[in-house]
Amino acid sequence: MRTMFVACLTLLLTGAAPAAAQTTLLKVGISEPVNTVLAVWMADAAGFYAANGIKVEITNMQGGSRGAQELAAGRIDVMHVGLSSVVRLNRGGADLRLIASLSNVIRFTFFSTPAVKTAADLKGGVVAVSSFGSESDATVTLALKKLGLTREDVTLKEFGGGRRRLDALKAGEIKATSVNEPIASLAREQGMTVLVDLVPDQIPWLFSGLVVQRGALDSRRDLLKRFIKATIEGNYLALSDPARAKEVLARETRITDAKVIEIGYNDFRAQAPHNTELSIEGARNILALFPASGSQNLADYMDAAIIEDLRKDGTLAALEQKYGKR
Repeated sequence: MRTMFVACLTLLLTGAAPAAAQTTLLKVGISEPVNTVLAVWMADAAGFYAANGIKVEITNMQGGSRGAQELAAGRIDVMHVGLSSVVRLNRGGADLRLIASLSNVIRFTFFSTPAVKTAADLKGGVVAVSSFGSESDATVTLALKKLGLTREDVTLKEFGGGRRRLDALKAGEIKATSVNEPIASLAREQGMTVLVDLVPDQIPWLFSGLVVQRGALDSRRDLLKRFIKATIEGNYLALSDPARAKEVLARETRITDAKVIEIGYNDFRAQAPHNTELSIEGARNILALFPASGSQNLADYMDAAIIEDLRKDGTLAALEQKYGKR
């Protein structure tokens, strides 16, 4: 009793708070407001981060590759971005790791202006990407290949987020671009032409994930484990409570069209890996686009150790039992 009294008195005198009551700020960048961020938004809205001692500060970085550069510079702690950006930056001297996946297949549809009817009409035109090295940039190669074209047949330019690219498409500033949901549904609603839809192909790809500096896996491992745990629960909640998930998706994307939100949510539900597990095949498909002269070792770009820790300690099984396997 005396020991407890002294400890409590010390806390009162010093103004210190018990460790359990402390929260840690985690700066999280997102490539843009798209449905692959839904697990993060849900975890925040439901208080799962707060329950794990984390206060998240979510910032739209206007492009995954640009955000990954900010992460490499230490200005944010976690970035929502695909593996292509990680490979490009690490081969340039960065040391990042993708530690959880929010989508393991390509989610892009390649749109053009109504005036572009054939691949020949696209030749010599401007094709927009969010930023060079991003998934929108990497997958343009696949879309052009389906059209019988190469990157050399068009002019690639950076235009930022999906809404900005759609606006540029409507204004005639560009001839084509790739966007994912819910922007893809907006593009359809606004009369843009689908040149190539990569979504039905279900191409394995580490399309969108959560990336950190490798050093943080040692220095902040417990914090990152709590962050991923909360994110996975946000994912389960989004999958199990469609009404709440669509409300959050509409609020965060600022889209009021219920039809567009419905399509965006259904796309999320069909594609989201429940436990944010990483696709090895998807990672290999991305590496195949890069010169073989660089490292082909997946461990130089991704790390599944935290997901495995959560599997081994029973966290994933507990979440599956709580929300039900889907």
